[in-house]
This record gives sequence, structure tokens and C-alpha cells, in this order.
Amino acid sequence: MARALIIVDVQNDFCEGGSLPVAGGAAVAAGVSAHLAADEGASPRRWDHIVATKDHHQDPGGHFGNPPDYSSSWPVHCVADTFGEQFHPALDTDRIEAIFLKGEYAAAYSGFEGQSSGIGLAAWLRMRDVTEVDVVGIATDHCVRATALDAAREGFATTVLLDLTAGVAPESTKLALATLRESGVEIANAS
Repeated sequence: MARALIIVDVQNDFCEGGSLPVAGGAAVAAGVSAHLAADEGASPRRWDHIVATKDHHQDPGGHFGNPPDYSSSWPVHCVADTFGEQFHPALDTDRIEAIFLKGEYAAAYSGFEGQSSGIGLAAWLRMRDVTEVDVVGIATDHCVRATALDAAREGFATTVLLDLTAGVAPESTKLALATLRESGVEIANAS
């Protein structure tokens, strides 16, 4: 039995200065890195495995809106092989074992919709005997919520580390947290 950290979409376009910024995104990147550094020297380590997800859009159809409605369509963001798609520079990526790309040709909010070298996230975790996951990243009320809900549906004991997430808006974040709790996802802080 192992525990994994899933870092959701800590990408330039979702942080301050990006095309679809979330306030506090850069702080999430730095905070996750600080916790990874602390975990590196811990015995035992908190996380046996660390993975990350990325929006990796090529032609996601109606997911890009002109104009966007900010509900089901959004400004152009995280286009494959652009600066906006890259991880934020404050995120330490040294311990990330696999990156799960999602959303090439459609909207994809959950990291469980992504693949790394042709393997889905649920299968990857099961291959490593992971039974518990901690979810962090951007945005609490969208991709973090979707990833945590899918983790719980897949049978993983799931915790969202709230202080290592950033939400788009207070009301939608509050609603997302209520939905997560109702689905058996634990909400906690990383410290």
C-alpha cells in the first residue's frame, strides 16, 4: 500500500500573468515545492509517488470560446508546446515520476482523463499499489474537484490539501468543497 501526490495543472496559463489566471496560482506552485522539499528529507516520506497533470490542448473544439462563457468555454489556454502549457517555474518538478496530459481534442477537467506514455492515471497508480492520494493544484473548483472526485470513484482514499490549491471564485470553491465532502473526499491542510 502506497500514497501518491497528484499535482493538478500548476501551469503558467493558470497562474498570474497567464491567459486564464487564478489568483494564488504562483503561491500554490511555491507551496507545493516547499512541501516536496520537506518531504524529501522526511523519514518516512509522506508520498511514495508523485505525479502531475497538464492541460495539453491541441484543438479542444468548443472548450475554447470566442467569446468564452467561463462556464463551459474558456479563453485559449495551455496550448500544447507553448509557454502557457509549461509548469510554473516555482514548481519543483524533480520528483514528478509521470505527467498525465489531458484535453488534446476535448475539454478535460479530471487528471484521470489523461495519459502518460499510453497509460491512464488510475492504472498507473494501481500498478504501484497506491491506495491513498493527496490532490493539490489549480483550480480547486474545476480540475482539482474533478480529479479528486474521480480518484474517490476509482476507490482511492482521497484527500484534497486545501492550502495547496487555488480556486477561481469563492462561491464555486465553496460548492466544490461541499460536493467533495459529500463524495467521501477528505479536506485537510498539508501542514
